[in-house]
Amino acid sequence: MNSPIIQLLVLAGIAVFLILKLRSVLGSREGFERPPEALPEARPPARARDFEVIEGTPDRDIIDNVPEGSPAARALAQMKRAEPAFSVSEFLVGARGAYEMILMAFERGELEQVRAFLAPEVHDALASVVADRAAKGLRVEATFGGISSLQLRDAEFDQNTREAEITVVFGGEFTSVVRDAEGKVIEGSANEIRRQRDVWTFARTMGANDPNWHLVATGD
Repeated sequence: MNSPIIQLLVLAGIAVFLILKLRSVLGSREGFERPPEALPEARPPARARDFEVIEGTPDRDIIDNVPEGSPAARALAQMKRAEPAFSVSEFLVGARGAYEMILMAFERGELEQVRAFLAPEVHDALASVVADRAAKGLRVEATFGGISSLQLRDAEFDQNTREAEITVVFGGEFTSVVRDAEGKVIEGSANEIRRQRDVWTFARTMGANDPNWHLVATGD
């Protein structure tokens, strides 16, 4: 046998031996092996929550509007239990809009536009004033200027009937001119802002399908 051939056979044998030796040391891998998992990163300890709601803590929606622990605060809390979706802040936003709407409807003699928001006795009292003005030939021109102040004065809740009452004090600003049948100004001025203070009480049955509060009493 030729010397080159013998050399090749020797080298091939050595190569096979080395391959077998390496396989016995390293083992074999087939397919996609999962890489070794990295060590978990060191993380700082989780910070405590800046604020945690604890049952029994004061309800800011209530105590921002009436003194904590007052009869009004307890009544508002009972309203919330009777109707969880009720919000004092949202009620006051609605009361602000109702004040302007009802006041201007009264000044202009257009009570039918707000009748759905008035208790029957309040509607009748306001309607009698409007009728008296009309009988005298008087006409009112009024423009709403805004609400300078708004305060929740009192709240009551009857747990048996679920009837709720909330009293609000409004500081209103508007201009008002009263003209006679001939158009002559007999009271007020279009250039003079009129300020008045009104105490209104709204009522509603909590949990009822009708979401509207009704004006049940007025005062000053």
